[in-house]
Amino acid sequence: MPDIKILTEADLRQAIALDGDAVACVEEAFRLLATREVQMPPILSFPVPEHNGEVDVKTAYVPGLDGFAVKMSPGFFDNPRLGLPSLNGLMVLFDARTGIVRAVLLDNGYLTDVRTAAAGAVAARHLSRAGSTVAGILGSGIQARLQLEALTLVRGIKRAVIWGRDAVKAEACARDCAEKLGIEVTTGSIADVMAAADIVVTTTPSCEPLISGAMLRPGQHVTAMGSDADYKTELAPDVIPAATLFAADRLAQSVKQGELRPALAAGTVADTGQFAELGQIIAGQKPGRASDMDITVCDLTGTGVQDTAIATLAGARADAAAAGTTITS
Repeated sequence: MPDIKILTEADLRQAIALDGDAVACVEEAFRLLATREVQMPPILSFPVPEHNGEVDVKTAYVPGLDGFAVKMSPGFFDNPRLGLPSLNGLMVLFDARTGIVRAVLLDNGYLTDVRTAAAGAVAARHLSRAGSTVAGILGSGIQARLQLEALTLVRGIKRAVIWGRDAVKAEACARDCAEKLGIEVTTGSIADVMAAADIVVTTTPSCEPLISGAMLRPGQHVTAMGSDADYKTELAPDVIPAATLFAADRLAQSVKQGELRPALAAGTVADTGQFAELGQIIAGQKPGRASDMDITVCDLTGTGVQDTAIATLAGARADAAAAGTTITS
């Protein structure tokens, strides 16, 4: 059997960063999802309720890429009490021509963090006002930090407001972001965030809505990326109908486990056929923001095509750098 490369989180951090290349990689993945015969099965997902956990498995075959990935991603949200991270996981990279395992990527969720933040940047690039300068973040964890950093890659962000359930953690997040990004970062209530921000990103595992339609302002863009299971929601059912434009990374996933699910259940949305997928907007198949007064909302539930794209890029860069450990099977 062919050799298999083992890549640790340290190897992968050397190969991939949250930068313009990562954003371009994910942007192209969304475009291919809209324009090529991508094979992307529904997410395999199940809860582990007695330990406040969940497990997701995502994958996709993308014509034109020489590999495809299968990602296993556990999230156990009581882990911080044990001194452990909430998220971890790994990806397995296969050769697209032969199906042979090429590499095992022991990233502990790092690649998922990068591709998720990059997706937020892609959504902002295509749906927010070009002149947006104030960001708002709901959440204070790793993804909150990365989403703000990602916004600075595509918009001239000068100031940010952060809200978190834990005020101490929110303050720490604000200090960290201000120091790393060199911008003004403060904390406030959800109402403060919504009143100030041109772009709002929600990054929580909330099971109760955080944003209502009445909070939206003309010209604002909201990216909701925390709801990726059928018991989560960050947007009240009146948010989507209040928006000028709603898009999702994958409409079928938004219906099942994203923000379309509660809106459909409440009857505030009846027909999903009117909505676009982000890749369709990128590819020019459906219109995006039409004016600076539009209110735009994007639901990111996370797609296997992103995982395949970032894993393929990581594998190629690791090969070029001769990184990792090769195992002869």
